[in-house]
Amino acid sequence: MNPFRLDGKLALVTGCRRGIGKAMAEALAEAGADILGVSAGMEADGGAVGKRVRELGRAFHPYTCDFGQRGKVKEFCARALAEHPVIDILVNNAGTIKRAPAAEHPDAFWDEVMEVNLAAPFLLSREIGKAMVARGRGKIIFTASLLSFQGGVNVPGYAASKGGVAQLAKALSNEWAGRGVNVNAIAPGYIATDNTAALREDADRSRQILERIPAGRWGRAEDLAGAVVFLAGAASDYVSGAVLPVDGGWLGR
Repeated sequence: MNPFRLDGKLALVTGCRRGIGKAMAEALAEAGADILGVSAGMEADGGAVGKRVRELGRAFHPYTCDFGQRGKVKEFCARALAEHPVIDILVNNAGTIKRAPAAEHPDAFWDEVMEVNLAAPFLLSREIGKAMVARGRGKIIFTASLLSFQGGVNVPGYAASKGGVAQLAKALSNEWAGRGVNVNAIAPGYIATDNTAALREDADRSRQILERIPAGRWGRAEDLAGAVVFLAGAASDYVSGAVLPVDGGWLGR
């Protein structure tokens, strides 16, 4: 059996309408998984990601959810589990970022980032994870960040939330690894997505970033494909509580 195949598995991927989440959903589908795709602005037909997943011969079930509203997240969890009682893989990818210097960082920025990036993934993991624990199997994958390790500049809420994501993955792993549920995180480096547009458009900052990346380029969303398939499949059955950087060598510099 190929330990990187996901045939017969069902994966729930948040924030998969574009960017990293879209690439992750498509990679999981290519490995054989059917996809529950949820984003705040997900189209009724699944949009581009749904089209691609179906082209790969897999099922795509689109959902919308505002991850900044805790009540909506709870409603989504209940609906998803009612309609799909066995979710084998949970990818907590949805996130947001708000930029402002710490001394000028408003409460609203902090609250929104913490709700979307940390509270929502915890709620999803708790509700879907408890069903995995009851079955004795499952895979949970968080999207962390380089700022799970470093502080960043002008993004105090984002850095704090992504530090929390890394610790949450470890905390859940400590409780659930012995019960058949692997919990890990992926820490993307500087990936060319909407979240990094402001950095790439700043010529000086973009140059500074590129000078530090040993790989010599910005990452692409597709660079996360191998990591998510690995952590979703049997190949990673003895991997839990890890935060895997996919950063072109940034953290090794």
